Amino acid sequence: MKELKSIINKNIEKIGMIIALVGIVIIFSFLTWGTLLTPLNVTNIIMQNSYVIILAIGMLLVILTGEIDLSVGSVAAFVGAVSGILMISWNLPTIVAVPIALGIGGLIGAWHGFWIAYVKIPAFIVTLAGMLLFRGLTMIVLDGRTIAPFPDNFRTISSSYLPDFLNGGENIHLLTLVLGILAVIVYVFLQIQSRNQSKQLDQIVESDGLFYAKIILISLVLLAFTQRLTAYAGVPYILLILIVLIFGYTFFTNRTISGRHIYAVGGNEKAAKLSGVKTKKVKFWVFVNMGVLSALAGLVFTGRLNAATPQAGQLFELDAIAAAVIGGASLTGGIGTIVGAVIGALIMGVLDNGMSLLGVGVDWQQAIKALVLLGAVAFDILNKKKSE
Repeated sequence: MKELKSIINKNIEKIGMIIALVGIVIIFSFLTWGTLLTPLNVTNIIMQNSYVIILAIGMLLVILTGEIDLSVGSVAAFVGAVSGILMISWNLPTIVAVPIALGIGGLIGAWHGFWIAYVKIPAFIVTLAGMLLFRGLTMIVLDGRTIAPFPDNFRTISSSYLPDFLNGGENIHLLTLVLGILAVIVYVFLQIQSRNQSKQLDQIVESDGLFYAKIILISLVLLAFTQRLTAYAGVPYILLILIVLIFGYTFFTNRTISGRHIYAVGGNEKAAKLSGVKTKKVKFWVFVNMGVLSALAGLVFTGRLNAATPQAGQLFELDAIAAAVIGGASLTGGIGTIVGAVIGALIMGVLDNGMSLLGVGVDWQQAIKALVLLGAVAFDILNKKKSE
């Protein structure tokens, strides 16, 4: 019991947001009479919020350096508009248009990064200017009109599912079931391997009972999620992209020198610079990365909408910042995790989806999300004061 209490105290933010997500899911499941957790709706939550998760990953890295990016929604809209011109007006193939669009996102990120990292203009001002600039350019590129439809192979990215190569039948997507079981096996293997490595290094680990209880609980959640996907259409392609991004960026931030440099810059920029960290270069590439992920989010959103519209990307920056902060990122920099940002995005997504199912208006949804964001920041500040 003492060990459990100690772990909770040390990981209060992580445990708190997980409890919040579970609590929100349970509440809306009761209020919607189970509609929230139907296979169709679970799949919709993932697909409808995929762009938020992508943006939250990029925004987390920006926030880790102690900066902010207010332009992500406008950049996503602009890249979506450019992709529409490339694929619909100019008839360029998807395999050519998508890399061009991502490259444009990277150039936009480099533009922001240059002014912020090297000219030392505050990120708030630079990205606010970017928000206005690229919103205007979006309207210019589209001439104020919506263009559609996109090629089917482009829409596959955000709206299609992995075929069932194993032919499980109408009522079960066998390939999804196999992939889910493999995911659980890989998760258990990695957890046991990590625990054994910690023991070899004489690091403190939790007791066997608590460790295996955690393994079993998370494995059951993964299997339950797999069952929901299996009962509908299987694994969406966008879910595979999200998994690659989550694992890739988690590895980058936790296991690479460059990733640790990002934390160092946000924790204490002067100390990091004295330690040999190229702080300007770190900030520059963080914004380049944010530009690429904004472009990817714009492509995903545009593909799901099947149209490029001047109104796209409205308040995306709020969703991305809120997801990162709710997930435990500190706006002062140096604190936060990729998994936390993803959980934060899921909390926002379930809130949106649950309120929509209950018929809550968009105006009230925005007000409630704003209060949730305010509460998350207040919790972060109060928790820091307690630890001082």
